[in-house]
Amino acid sequence: MDLYKELAAMRCFTREELAKLIGSDSAAAWQIRKFLEKGYIERVRRDLYAVMSLETGQPIPNRFQIASSVTADACVSHHSAFEYYGYANQVFYEVYVATEKRVRPFSYDGIDYYPVSYRGTEGVMEMENDVRVTSLERTVIDGIADFEKIGGIEELLRCMLLIPSLSPEYLLSALDLYHCGKLYQKTGYILEMFQEDLGLPDSFLDECEKHLPDSKTYFSAEKDGFVIHKRWRLFAPENLRTLIDKGVNDYDAI
Repeated sequence: MDLYKELAAMRCFTREELAKLIGSDSAAAWQIRKFLEKGYIERVRRDLYAVMSLETGQPIPNRFQIASSVTADACVSHHSAFEYYGYANQVFYEVYVATEKRVRPFSYDGIDYYPVSYRGTEGVMEMENDVRVTSLERTVIDGIADFEKIGGIEELLRCMLLIPSLSPEYLLSALDLYHCGKLYQKTGYILEMFQEDLGLPDSFLDECEKHLPDSKTYFSAEKDGFVIHKRWRLFAPENLRTLIDKGVNDYDAI
């Protein structure tokens, strides 16, 4: 049972990792078959295995640890990162995984795992519990860029209401990953309304303003009732906070 204990400490493993552990690829393949038969492990997806608790019969790794093990560079992102930090308004049965590798969506233990665009390691945090997750600042920027991946604009705003503060420097670093003037428009517009709550200085908004595109654009595909916000050259709701109060289901990112 010594091998099981070693794997249990890893929580998730690949055949390659097991081969390095026991010194033989063929022995690793044989051990995986035996452990699968005994119920010591379960196949999460191709070449990824979760170790099962002998006491409860449930997977030892949680959803965030599994997501971080999908590939060598995988990290938890978007709404799933808000959930990890405890700033999500809703708990989803979906986990978003950023990875450079081509990975197909898969399901395991009632959770659906979806790959999203990889934007490098900037702003990716290595946590002590074997979880890689985007920083809170990068999570906010990813959320603004992809409303649909965090449950819509209302869910994003409700998540942001739970955040005590953000670093303006880290926000700007995350924005720089996208090279998108339109994202600066949306970010400036949203964070201006949360400026006092999040402790953001005027200099942060000024920096966002420097990166605006020349043309005016729309905040979302839903355009009814939008007004022009001259500073951001953006057609958008007059006051985003009203969306939180009344609830919105039809604002989608462009």
